[in-house]
Amino acid sequence: MDQFIVKPLFGGDTIAWYTPTNVTLWMGIAVLAILVLLVLATSKRAIVPSRGQSIAELAYGFVYKMVEDVAGKDGVKYFPYIMTLFMFIVCANFLGLIPMSFTTTSHIAVTAVMAVAVFLAVTILGFVLHGFSFLKLFWISSAPLPLRPILAIIEVISYFVRPVSHSIRLAGNMMAGHAVIKVFAAFAAVTAIAPLSIAAITAIYALETLVSFIQAYVFAILTCVYLKDALHPHH
Repeated sequence: MDQFIVKPLFGGDTIAWYTPTNVTLWMGIAVLAILVLLVLATSKRAIVPSRGQSIAELAYGFVYKMVEDVAGKDGVKYFPYIMTLFMFIVCANFLGLIPMSFTTTSHIAVTAVMAVAVFLAVTILGFVLHGFSFLKLFWISSAPLPLRPILAIIEVISYFVRPVSHSIRLAGNMMAGHAVIKVFAAFAAVTAIAPLSIAAITAIYALETLVSFIQAYVFAILTCVYLKDALHPHH
């Protein structure tokens, strides 16, 4: 598990909240990658797009369509926030696949901050737009009356568990995939099974490439679902 250890960039053993670490470095690189893709690659806005512009336009259209389909027309105004989340996660995930890099999204401290931010944002938005009527989200009027209080308790618990599942899902999947690759890499030094080990690493690496995109998509689409609940709690 050494690949997940947080280390100060400039030496030393003490890590404070202000200490630049390998996490800081790779999150900064992820932000730079986003700027290069979405700002520099689209600055010319050519009719015949370059590769970078094509990727940026595909990402923009993909996330916009997702927000519109899941959260509705009312949710489109919050598209920049969801686009930012998606791009940061997908860039951090793909950067983590580079040998000798660091996967920032494998740390619960990183994913939990994003998940809690989403949770607080949609909760505050729900109360701002609907006041105490937002609490209708927990009252299932279509259920039989005797069951409604029980279901309301279950709904409240599931609502507050959202940031936990939202963050652990991303961090757990990224950590598990990289740990499996590392395990198979340890067997590559054994001559008898080295070919099998290398084949397994190649297959898992390909799977991790897909998982890196899927986990960013899952995080973004769940954010859209939570946003829809805040915009339309009676649904």
